[in-house]
Amino acid sequence: MSSATFASVPGPGDAAPPARWSTLDEPAEWESFGRPLATQPGRWESYLAIQGMYCAACALTVEALLQQLPGVHSVQVNGASAVARLTWSPAQGLPSAWLAALQRAGYGGLPAGDVLAAAPREQAGRLMLWRWLVAGFCMMQVMMYAFPAYTAGAGDISAEAQSLLRWASWVLTLPVVLFSCQPFFAAALRDLSHRRIGMDVPVALGIAIAFGASTAATFDQASLWGAEVWYDSLTMFVFFLLSGRLLEQRLRDRTAGSLQALMRRLPERVERQGADGGFEPVALQRLAAGDLIRLLPGEMVPADGLVEAGESQVDEALLTGESTPLPRGMGSAVIAGSANLTGVLLVRLQRVGPHTRYAGIVALMQQASVQKPRLAQLADRIASPFTGLVLLASAAAAWWWWPSDPAHAISVAVAVLIVTCPCALSLATPAATLASAGALARRGILVRRLEALETGAEVDTVLFDKTGTLTAHGMALATTRTRQGVSAAQALAVAAALAQYSLHPLSRALVQAAGMESGPATNISGAATVTDLAEEPGRGIQGRLLAGSDGQTQVLRLGSAEFCGGVPQNAEVEGAQVHLADGQGWLASFSLDETLRPDARPAVGALDALGLRVCLLSGDRSAAVTRLGWRAGIGNALGQRTPEGKLAHIRQLQELGHRVAMVGDGMNDAPVLARADVSVAMGQAVPLAQAQADFVVPGGQLAAVATLLAQARRTRTVVRQNLLWAAVYNGVCVPLAVLGLMPPWLAGLGMAASSLLVVLNSARLARITD
Repeated sequence: MSSATFASVPGPGDAAPPARWSTLDEPAEWESFGRPLATQPGRWESYLAIQGMYCAACALTVEALLQQLPGVHSVQVNGASAVARLTWSPAQGLPSAWLAALQRAGYGGLPAGDVLAAAPREQAGRLMLWRWLVAGFCMMQVMMYAFPAYTAGAGDISAEAQSLLRWASWVLTLPVVLFSCQPFFAAALRDLSHRRIGMDVPVALGIAIAFGASTAATFDQASLWGAEVWYDSLTMFVFFLLSGRLLEQRLRDRTAGSLQALMRRLPERVERQGADGGFEPVALQRLAAGDLIRLLPGEMVPADGLVEAGESQVDEALLTGESTPLPRGMGSAVIAGSANLTGVLLVRLQRVGPHTRYAGIVALMQQASVQKPRLAQLADRIASPFTGLVLLASAAAAWWWWPSDPAHAISVAVAVLIVTCPCALSLATPAATLASAGALARRGILVRRLEALETGAEVDTVLFDKTGTLTAHGMALATTRTRQGVSAAQALAVAAALAQYSLHPLSRALVQAAGMESGPATNISGAATVTDLAEEPGRGIQGRLLAGSDGQTQVLRLGSAEFCGGVPQNAEVEGAQVHLADGQGWLASFSLDETLRPDARPAVGALDALGLRVCLLSGDRSAAVTRLGWRAGIGNALGQRTPEGKLAHIRQLQELGHRVAMVGDGMNDAPVLARADVSVAMGQAVPLAQAQADFVVPGGQLAAVATLLAQARRTRTVVRQNLLWAAVYNGVCVPLAVLGLMPPWLAGLGMAASSLLVVLNSARLARITD
């Protein structure tokens, strides 16, 4: 579906165009802005970009509006990102009904896939910029005309000159009221027509009263308020208000930019091999599993596949967080959304469209973009009744001051309406959490639930699963015990000489530890050649080593204790073990352990630096878990923990008042991830584990755990600063406005400055410092 199909959604006064919207009712179109829910057969989740939302109250209104439609089971609307997530059943209702309902309520809607990929979002930004520029230009001119009134003494300006300056200011204020203020008036009229109070109602009312009173004073200076006009205050207020909203829009676009960058990352056309063996460009939607495509340097990988020819460097940073380009050659896997940097690759596609890893990552980010943390939900619910109180306070202030000075009463009422607009309160939490989510996404950390950023700041204990999380594939040599007179290096060299001819995993670990993949080794006397090899499956391998120039040979055995004729009692240890014996009996024992990931110990150190308690939980033997924990720098390592045992351990910690983060990647981790306060699924976690996780790290970098928890703490600090500022601002400015000590221009400046401060403070979270 092209983005032009829904490039324009009619306004409230237009006739409904069901023919255009009915295109969305075709099942083939649903994947362009949603996907079926794997956990709920027969249901879909879809995303709409909502047009005409200007305040937090709008999010609640749209949620309630869509929730009551047939077939819609749940709705989440994020006011900061202006995106709605709906879960629905096609058998009970269709998408065209959503757009019709939104139009009747005065909103517009676009399939989120369209709005993120095409022009409407950019057009709205350009229109907002023009409104801001008009307001700024007119404000400067009006201020210039108002300047003499503030500086001239009594009698310095004639009545005719004063009247002329007022008329000039009125003419310059008209474009501001008719064009720049259009979003405020439209939102306020829509809210009032549906019997609700949004945050734009007091703003529009204040602008209308100020302009109406000033116009009356300009046309009839003998009126009650003829002594004063507020064109300078009005234009200044509108300019600063639009400045705040423009900056908020830019921040929202930048934090949502991670999602947009992901969704725009795939190319529109790809070179695919045809029946004649040549390559021709085809649309991305025409690709299928099994196609052979050609990727030139600088092109994006459109689907998951295997390299059949060519060598190159591939950048997977946006998808996995791996900042170093990775080499890719014949047989290597490439994933959709990565960038081919240096060479030409021929790739055989395996998974396309919604079945790629890329599509799964986009789905996770879309889901997070519509969620609202608890504080944001609370702020949304407070904003509407607070706005009602603002209107009452303004009316009460006007009633109090009217008997003494009607002009001053109007000024006070306007100041109260403007200064108490709860924009800063509504922006405090979503602006911060969205900025953090965008920054984490650029680090390869996907936020599935924005609420986890609040909870993550309170975490004091981090639990790691062992296998696949702290360990890599394969085994590693842990300790070596030898017969007296034989060094560990000599014993390992001889063992590797035999092990290189075996495919057993423990044999391969010995070969790797000795640093040799093939060729002769040395025995305890010098160079050796292995002959007469014989391997007994499940027991070990035997061979004859020819030593040096004297022609002496010796028979060596490598394998189990029984195969080697028995070993000393002190050589037997718990865990994987291989023994070496010669004609004199036992020669050496090699203990092997799982390979610790190279980034495990630094990651644990980073968590320790944050003051967090780190624990290792595993179902393996206690001794093996303790050894691995010691190697990783984890003192509290607990083994023989079944999934039920892990759940009980987390429950016990939570009952003691701890907030627990769980890091895992396997199927048996899913219940534990669901129970933990914060959960992190690493790498290629199975779908069930990812479905229970709050954060997903596709690249599997263990350092990401400390990064996201540190970012959660920063987010909590910024949110608290924002809420504190909003409370202090209202606590100081509202009484001043009611007492008549704050003129409308200063009220407008304060309100805009409060929103700007919240947005700028939140913008600091868009960059993560190491």
